[in-house]
Amino acid sequence: MDTMLFRNSRRKLSQGLLFWREVGNGTPVVFLHGAWCDSSEWVSTMELISRNFHCFAPDLLGFGESEYPDIHHAIDLQVDCLVEFLQALKLEKVYLVGHSLGAWIAASCALKYPERVQGLVLVSPEGVEIDGQQKRWQTMRRLIKGPSLIFRFLQVFRPLAKMFGWETKIEEDLQQRRILLENPTATQLLYQRQYPEIEAELLQEKLDLIQIPVLVLQGGKDTPDALTRSKIYARLTPQAELKMIAHGEDDLPQSCASIVAEEIRGFLNKGQ
Repeated sequence: MDTMLFRNSRRKLSQGLLFWREVGNGTPVVFLHGAWCDSSEWVSTMELISRNFHCFAPDLLGFGESEYPDIHHAIDLQVDCLVEFLQALKLEKVYLVGHSLGAWIAASCALKYPERVQGLVLVSPEGVEIDGQQKRWQTMRRLIKGPSLIFRFLQVFRPLAKMFGWETKIEEDLQQRRILLENPTATQLLYQRQYPEIEAELLQEKLDLIQIPVLVLQGGKDTPDALTRSKIYARLTPQAELKMIAHGEDDLPQSCASIVAEEIRGFLNKGQ
């Protein structure tokens, strides 16, 4: 079977330049990446369904090859940017497939612009409140805001930390801090805004208003928090179905692309 060619494009929108990948023909499907990735995480999945569907995967504003404007980022801003992108491409109604942060944006878009969204596939979705969420927000803020000198000190004194059994925790914190600093927009959206602002954009009180088909995909070996969020989406959204990928972890679009593609294809074919 011939491989379909990807097209890379850029478009100036009101908030900045947006980059996207595009492949295939047919019903339009827009893929939104997770917090610590860009649109490349969807390439394998898109290749597998592009014979029957016209796939678009933008780098969200402030991610990947899209512009990094000096603005206050918010979920609602990402939603409006997404809809402006759909308008620019003359896509009247689409399926949205989102992973993690992208799933939060996709579900928020379906709530704000229901006339634009035909169905949702939410992969390990963020965007609902769970126990301990505010405590994790505080922990991440400490990692971001902590003076770099402290973290350099921790790196130098790793051998001493090992003696006291602190090595694993210190290594986890240093790795998490690296990820946060390398992904400034995701870090701002999830952890650097004030908690009441983030809380106002959470969706658990609004999911009953989503009146379109929804498929929730969740890796069985992901974190307990991720499993809890997916179950909340499935329980509170009227037409939602939860499917577990037993061996999947937190990177389903990459590690389980063929299974994810098959589930997406089956969901989309039901709606045709």
